[in-house]
Amino acid sequence: MEKIQWVLDPTHSEIGFKVKHLMMTNVHGNFNQFNMNMHTSGEDFSSAQVDFSIQMKSIDTSNEQRDAHLLSADFFDAEAHPEMIFKSTAVSKTDDHNFQINGELTIKQITHPITLKAEFGGIHKDPWGNLKAGFSVEGKMNRKDFGLTWNAPLETGGVLISEDVKLYAEIQLVKTMPEAQQA
Repeated sequence: MEKIQWVLDPTHSEIGFKVKHLMMTNVHGNFNQFNMNMHTSGEDFSSAQVDFSIQMKSIDTSNEQRDAHLLSADFFDAEAHPEMIFKSTAVSKTDDHNFQINGELTIKQITHPITLKAEFGGIHKDPWGNLKAGFSVEGKMNRKDFGLTWNAPLETGGVLISEDVKLYAEIQLVKTMPEAQQA
């Protein structure tokens, strides 16, 4: 079966997160620099191997002070650990338009398994003839599993920041030509 490589279309993709603040509302953030590759056997995405990396210094929560704190040793320690990395271990189709992606997420050189859900948006040709595939992805992680333990207690009980972080992404991939056809 033909091996296909799908590469990220960064201008039509985004990766973000949200976390409870003060135990009552969500604070949203994005990573503006990331890369993703997917390899499949034919156009069957249940055979996919997915790898992505995120440049930590590209974090953007629309608040420079908060971004600086997240990049500090209290959280991501971005100087020592500039990338977050995900590698899939298994992809399974749950129905015609949905997949479960099991993999390993590495933050600050700490690796834990994580499960993501991906909704397949379809495959279409863009106006320039490129074949593209789209996915909406979501998942959840416990930040303490990755050494992201900073917090502050609240006078009324509870803590400033939730342990659970919700992840989401809108991903558009471009099919590349097999190496044999590029020569």
